Amino acid sequence: MPLATTPLARRALPAAAALALLTGCASVRSDQPGPPAVPSARAEQDALLKAAERRFTDDCLAGRGILATAEPRAPAEDRALQAALFGTGPRELSVTLATGATVTAHSDGCVAAARDRLYGDQHRWFRVQVVVDNLRAEAQARYRDHPDHRAALARWTACVAPAGRPRPERPDPEDAARCARETGLDETRARLERVELAEVRALHHDELTTYRQLRDRALLRAVRLPASTPPPKGNAPS
Repeated sequence: MPLATTPLARRALPAAAALALLTGCASVRSDQPGPPAVPSARAEQDALLKAAERRFTDDCLAGRGILATAEPRAPAEDRALQAALFGTGPRELSVTLATGATVTAHSDGCVAAARDRLYGDQHRWFRVQVVVDNLRAEAQARYRDHPDHRAALARWTACVAPAGRPRPERPDPEDAARCARETGLDETRARLERVELAEVRALHHDELTTYRQLRDRALLRAVRLPASTPPPKGNAPS
């Protein structure tokens, strides 16, 4: 005998069926592969960005009819490759650091084009990368004339070139390292650098923020690149 159903039970059946359908759909979607994850280790991230930049550079060279190969090239071909890679004429990109040093680069070569494609804006990336890469140098320049550093440097000089002895043009590397430890020069530099580096990072907060944003976006672009097609045999990239 079939079981009787009450009006309440009859109303509950469609809801139960709908719930089963929704659950089934959710389980199907969860089986789909998601986007590849960006590696967490800095070294792996750097390798990923380097590989993507190289791939974009090779694409640019191929678009110009140039193939970077491991085979020997004639001098004219090598010059053409260098020009295509790094650009020619006056350097369009320039950043003068707080240390007084000026870093320049071309914006018309394939390396620049690859960075523009990877980071979204080669001009912004060049500016912030140069600043961030030289934060430590800026910190070191700031503490160079600090009294503690000058005193430690004087002790180090007396250690590697004692009075009454000929002063060597270049101290022996082992003596220089030993004296740096014994006179406290290493410790003094490390202490002052920590303080100055914190100050420098605060001064360049905007550049550091932009650097992280552009790098994070580049990592997403790099990790989502489809697998590249191997070049024909005998034309492997150098």
